[in-house]
This record gives sequence, structure tokens and C-alpha cells, in this order.
Amino acid sequence: MTSPELALTVRLNTSAADLRRGVVRLHPEALAALGIREWDAISLVGARATATVAGRAPSDSPAGTILLDDVTMSNVGITENSAVVVGPATVYGARSVSVTGSSMATASISAAVLRQALLGKVVSVGDTVSLLPRDLGPGTSTVEATQALSRTFGIAWTSELLTVTAVEPAGGPVSVQPNSAVNWGTAIGGSPAITTPTAAPSSVPEPPPAIPLDHLVGATTQAAKLTEWLGLALDEPELLRTLGAAPNLGVLVTGPAGVGKATLARAVVADRQVIELDGPGVGATEANTRLQRIVDAVSAVRSGGVLLITDIDALLPATAEPVSALILEQLRLAVGTPGVAFVATSAHPEAVDARLRSPDLCDRELTLTLPDGATRKALLELLLRRIPTGTLDLDAIAARAPGFVVADLAALCREAALRAATRASKESRTPEIAQSDLIGALAVIRPLSRSSTEELSIGSVTLDDVGDMVETKQALTEAVLWPLQHPDSFTRLGVDPPRGVLLYGPPGCGKTYLVRALASSGHLSVHAVKGAELMDKWVGASEKAVRQLFQRARDSAPSLIFLDEIDALAPRRGQSSDSGVSDRVVAALLTEMDGVEPLRDVVVLGATNRPDLIDPALLRPGRLERLVFVPPPDAQAREAILKAAGKSVPLASDVDLSALAVDLDGYSAADCSALLREAALAAMRRSMDAADVTADDVAVAREKVRPSLDPEQVAHLKAYADNRG
Repeated sequence: MTSPELALTVRLNTSAADLRRGVVRLHPEALAALGIREWDAISLVGARATATVAGRAPSDSPAGTILLDDVTMSNVGITENSAVVVGPATVYGARSVSVTGSSMATASISAAVLRQALLGKVVSVGDTVSLLPRDLGPGTSTVEATQALSRTFGIAWTSELLTVTAVEPAGGPVSVQPNSAVNWGTAIGGSPAITTPTAAPSSVPEPPPAIPLDHLVGATTQAAKLTEWLGLALDEPELLRTLGAAPNLGVLVTGPAGVGKATLARAVVADRQVIELDGPGVGATEANTRLQRIVDAVSAVRSGGVLLITDIDALLPATAEPVSALILEQLRLAVGTPGVAFVATSAHPEAVDARLRSPDLCDRELTLTLPDGATRKALLELLLRRIPTGTLDLDAIAARAPGFVVADLAALCREAALRAATRASKESRTPEIAQSDLIGALAVIRPLSRSSTEELSIGSVTLDDVGDMVETKQALTEAVLWPLQHPDSFTRLGVDPPRGVLLYGPPGCGKTYLVRALASSGHLSVHAVKGAELMDKWVGASEKAVRQLFQRARDSAPSLIFLDEIDALAPRRGQSSDSGVSDRVVAALLTEMDGVEPLRDVVVLGATNRPDLIDPALLRPGRLERLVFVPPPDAQAREAILKAAGKSVPLASDVDLSALAVDLDGYSAADCSALLREAALAAMRRSMDAADVTADDVAVAREKVRPSLDPEQVAHLKAYADNRG
């Protein structure tokens, strides 16, 4: 799916609160158009590409502008009044960041204070950053960082500028996190990190310490399997030789980003000699350096132990380079050495060189899956076990965190701790994390499994807030929420739950609104596709986009795939003139929904106002088998819509919404909302100082906002509903 981009005009941000703090300001309409929330990362492309954090611009800012400070302008290589291309950015938490500054700053500021100053900033190699800490969002404070800088560096810290020289993971923008290593002038790279059970060299950064095996919540089966394989290959190789099997061991550990693949490997091999290489760090170097790093690591491990390479897809990508063959040969040498095992991890196994899975290399594979609700609760209990807390309902938090991996849950706890610390500081009380802190953190933390996908803006509206539509809401609850919330009931009764629902009705009658309410009611992650977004001119690209869409949904289950305007995405086969692209997309949808691999904890929901144009095979049982009609609003529903839309509109006493609803026959839900907006504009035209909207303003608005419902189309859709039974 192509990420949205906007070309905006640059304006200088002179606000003291934002000056050189790594925050740019966008108009709310621009945030909505990009599909991002405040404090999300965005990419900026001018003469140079970089990334930063987006805040909400003041309400009086023009919609087509972006507010940048002088340092950000320099990073992008542009000046005021020029254009910059803005889009959503995929940013990962930094394992380490290296910066350079003045000799005075280097001598005065410790690494801990430096990390505190850069916390939350999004940086790329070559960027200039200041020591002015950024606002981390609602409920946070930068006082501690500023006080520490004042104590260590004096007043000069406010004007000090640093240059980012290296980041890890390499190759893209990173966000400085509380657990990131921030160093002065230390290039990322060097010799491989070699650890033993007793010591580790001090010349290179140590890998994260191994955690106890009993802390591997949700991965105990995989840990036991890897422990068994290592024991046979390294401790009892004669048993395998007796049975005619070579005691070689190469294991590829896969799973979504942040699920704990490297943590699992480190925990299992903690009592052995380990040589660990970071795939992105090694992969970012020149080919000769890359090969030499591998040669050095293999030479070091040949005396016995485990060679661990994390994120190996960055070192051995599927689009193989000439040096890849030499690296693979070195890895074969390591695996073929008695007493040596090789373990690699990857969040993108499809992007790894296929030769890595050959029988003489990684002949075994372990997969870590996303944690379910019970596992998420256990992980939260583990993360909060030593933290002072109030009365917590972790079942509720786990249920509202679909798609969260352990890294996301750790970030959730950090965000909750920031909120609790701020409250304790203001109220001078003992700090403890409350339920409200975790709920507030859920609105800020975005799961890694969904960080690079487009999602529907859900909000807080639920099905209970949707007026009328009793039959429609009940049908959606049965077809979508029951299979995801009560799978045991379907199992007990021996039936498979519905896999898909088609929501159809006239335009503007609230189909998308219903989907938002449905997702909010069920705490689901929603993957939205509008119209023919999956269509691509390149052969095979559209089918690949369909597969990736469903894979993302599986990774963030329980989830909902929302195919808006599905008639444009899956028309009847054999009637198009697009070289068969739409036919292949329909075939891909059919196989993903009801193919060899079962679709579990994922419901597909399509929406259209032309159900007769959809390929019939998509509407059979096992696919979009439930057809739910969204009728035009009647008088009672129109009154509820007008009251909801008019909550923030100061209506005069002469405006009777009940009578108005009866008089708006033929108006859709969108028409009713548009009527009140136009009435407010009419009041402004009457007087810019108008304090309320009168009945005369509503009458003027009715002359401009006409009913959009086509009686013939409504009758046709009703007939379609009747014919379908």
C-alpha cells in the first residue's frame, strides 16, 4: 500500500516551546490526510531526506504549511517559503546513537545526561540536533533533563549543536529511547562483541544481558526446543553420529519485530561462549569490511560455542550481492566445525537469501508468534513485578492491546511510568502506576506490528453510540465480534465462525462509521484499504500486496480487514480490460480468505453501494458470507444523527431538531451532518460575532444542502437485500 505524501510550504517556527527541539508542526487536516496522530514520526524530503516528530500546529496556521525551526530546515536543506514533501515514517527504537559536539560538551556531559536530552527525538545519520529536550507529549516533563544539563554544562548548553555520526539499527531514522545507548564520538561497528559466561571485553558495547529462562513468557516451548537442539549438537554429538547424523546445528529464529527473538536466543545460550553480531550494523559496512567481520567472528568461535547473528536479513538480503556467497561459505565453515552452533534471527524471513536455509546451514527454524491476551497479561505482570502500582486490571489492558509484542508492552509500561511520575511530582505523593496511566499510554503507544501499515482512525465511539440500526448492529456483532470474542462457543457447537461480512447500502448512510464503532467495541486492530489501492501496474505486485495485507492482519490478530468500496477492488472476473490485474487480485482475495492456510482471528469486512458489481465467488459461504444492509436513516435515526452532530454547535432555542428530522426525508447521515455545518457557516456570514445558530440559518443551509439519496438506487438496494433473503 502506498503511503500518503503531501507537498507543504515551509514556514519558520518561532515558538520558544518548539525551538530546536526536534518537533515540527502540521495543521490537523494535514495530520488526518497523512493518516498519523500527533507525536508520530514523519519523513521530510527536500534537498536532503530526514525524519522528525509531528506536532499539531496552532489553529490559525494555514492548512498547506508546515512549521520548521532553523535546525530542521538545515537538516532538510531548504529555506523558508520553499516546498517540502512530507509523509509517514517508519522509525525503530535506537539501540545506540553516536554524536559529536564541542570539546567542552564532550568533557562535561555524561552519556546518561546526553541520552536524557535527546530522549524522544527522531534522528538520522548526518542530522544536526540540539540539547534542548523535546516535549514528549501530554503528561510529561523536561525539567529533569534541563536541570541536569544546567548543572553539568552551564548556560551554554542551550546553544550547543551536535552532529549524529552513527545510529543502530543502521540505514534509517531511529528514535532515542530510555534504553538507547547514546555515546560521544563512538562509531557504531568495530570488532564483534564476544561474550563468555564470566566476562566480556570492555572495548565494545555489551549486548543486553540474558534474562532467566523462566521469564520467557509465551516462548517456553521454543526455548525448550532450542535448548534440546543445542544440548544434542554441542554436548552429546556422539549420539547423533551413532545414528548416522552429522552433529551440525544451524537455526533460524523468526517472528514479528519486537517479539523477543534475540532475547530468546541469548537466554538459551547464556551459559556458553557466544559471539554475537548485529546484522544491520555489519550489513551497513562496505563489502570487504562485512566479509572481514564475518571471518573474524568465525575464527573466534571455532574453538567452540555459539555464533549468533541478529536480524540476518540486513546482512544477507534476498537480493543477493556478490559478497553474500563468501559470507555464506564462512557460515558453512562455522556450522561444519565440531562444537559450534549457528543461530540467526529475522523478523522478515521472506527477505533473507534463500541459500541460508540450505541443509548444511540453517536446516531448522523456530517461529515466535504474537502473544495472545493471556500471554500479554503475563508479560505485563512480569514487566510490572518490581514497580509500585495501584489496583490494576491487567486483563482489561491486555484485551485492549491486540498486536502488542513484548517490546510494545515494555514501551507501554515506560509511558505509564512517565505519566505516574508527572502526577506524583505535581501532587508530592509516592509514585505508583495506576490503571488510568496504562489506559492513557494505550492511546500513545503504537504496536511495532502495525507501525508501517495504514489503519482506520477508530476513536472512542462504540456500537452503543450508534443511534437506531438495531438489526444492523446485531448482525455485525454476531458476524464480527462473536467469532473473535467467543471462539470457544463456536468450537463447542462444532461450527466454523463467519469469515467475512459485506456491508452495503446507499452512500453516506454510515457504513464506515459503523466499522469504526465495531472496531472500538471489540478492541480490534483495523487494516483499511480504500477502493483499488491494491492495484499496481507491475505484474505480481497487486497479488503480493494482497498477501502482505492479510499477513499483517494475522500478525496483529485479533484484527479486522476493512475493504472500502470493494466493488472497485473485486469486480466480476472476465469483464475488465486491465490485462487481468483485477482478476488476479480477486483470485488472491479468494485464496487468502478461504484457501489452504486457514484465516484465524481475522474477519474481513467489505463495504459498497454496488453489491451487484462484486464477483459472485466472493459472496459464497466461507468468504463474505453475511450480507448486512445499512438502510437510509428514518426520522428517529436522523434526529439522533442531528443531536450527535450538533453537540458542539450552539443551537438557538428556535431550532427544533425533532421537527427538522421529520422534514429531512431523503437525507443521508452525511447530509444531516453537512446541513449543520452549512448552518454554522450561514451564521458566520450573517455575523462573524454570531453566538448561536438560528432556525433562519438552518433554513438558509437547506437551500444549499440538498438530499443526496437517489430513490431509485435505494429501491434497487432494498430489492437486492430482499432477493438475497
